[in-house]
Amino acid sequence: MTERPHGHAHAPEETPALDIRERGLPIAGQPQRLDRRLFIQLSVFRAPGVRFVELATTALAAELEREGVAGVIYADMNDPQGIGLVTFSEDPAHFVDRVRPIFAREPLADLVFRPEVAMIGRSYSSGYENDLEFWLIRRPIETLMHEGWDWAVWYPLRRTGEFNALSREEQGAILREHGMVGRTYGEQDLAHDIRLACHGLDANDNEFLIGLVGKELYPLSHVVQAMRSTRQTAHYMQHMGPFFVGRVTRRVVGRAG
Repeated sequence: MTERPHGHAHAPEETPALDIRERGLPIAGQPQRLDRRLFIQLSVFRAPGVRFVELATTALAAELEREGVAGVIYADMNDPQGIGLVTFSEDPAHFVDRVRPIFAREPLADLVFRPEVAMIGRSYSSGYENDLEFWLIRRPIETLMHEGWDWAVWYPLRRTGEFNALSREEQGAILREHGMVGRTYGEQDLAHDIRLACHGLDANDNEFLIGLVGKELYPLSHVVQAMRSTRQTAHYMQHMGPFFVGRVTRRVVGRAG
């Protein structure tokens, strides 16, 4: 029989608890932490014929109202038979339990889903938000539902691995340059952005989802063009798109879930 070595066995080290809450700027010396975030989903469909588009749009709006589901319905600019729908909730089960069943009902069951343009993401904090709840929850909804901001461009993106290898200081400088461009367009009411993370949520392994909304389409295209000259896009962007371009046909105010 083998003798055990003398001495006390070391107790296994405890795994530190993860804090996955969102964080903002401290207020009066107290950190802002919030375990809430908004999920936003874009679903795109094709109607079986141009004449069916208006019928399907009207039926979709009626179903959303009946179920109390808030959302924005778009006419797909690049497809005369295309319909886009953006819905949102703090609970991701909302999309499965409340939104998905709507499309099993007539006449919406005849719509053809386009998975290649499906997008979903979650709001996230950068650590510099002065009002964390506003930036995570209220601002994205207010931007989506703002009357008159009827044009939208939605697209996912993925940065290169080299960006993640940069120091936090370098990353911060690159992101600030990128953010300043977007902020200038927003301050002049040309383009307003919704920035979402989609790590592990996107079928094509994209990392972020961007929604640009505004009164006119041209400024949305212009801000995408302007971003191309930033260090982030010029040197550290691996992939962008597909792009969905739509114009609002209906807004439905309901319970976000």
